[in-house]
Amino acid sequence: MDDDRLINLLGAQALALADRLGAASAPAALVHLCAYPGTSPGALRAVLGVTDSGATRLVDRLVAAGLAQRTAGRDGRTVAVHATPAGRAAADGALGRRRAALAQALEPLDAEERARLEALLEKLVAGLADDRPGALVVCRLCDREACCTGPGCPLEHTVAPGG
Repeated sequence: MDDDRLINLLGAQALALADRLGAASAPAALVHLCAYPGTSPGALRAVLGVTDSGATRLVDRLVAAGLAQRTAGRDGRTVAVHATPAGRAAADGALGRRRAALAQALEPLDAEERARLEALLEKLVAGLADDRPGALVVCRLCDREACCTGPGCPLEHTVAPGG
């Protein structure tokens, strides 16, 4: 079977969704900080795919806006970043806007088609990462509550047993 058309259709859909969702780092940083309080700026850098100085500037902007706060890290020599209540509200707002944009993309599908698509997407998402750092990048704007209902996260295989 020639997959050229399928590949092209998937690319068009992916690009349209990316355009609708935007690529802003701040919402992804806040969503990540809500899921993983105390994240270091270096860990944020890796998740967001920005430079060290870019991560520092982003944290500076979040702190200045009252959306995050810096505290001492576990060893006292490092920095931990936490979302503030305003930051958690902003993350919830970002996830709500993401949900609305994606729900609109699903409107042409009926319930049966949506169920089939969900099963296919679980397989596709499971293949997007095979380690925890890769999964954190994929899930940087993930609605973890929605993802972990039902059968659970498709990227759960990236978590080491007991971790």
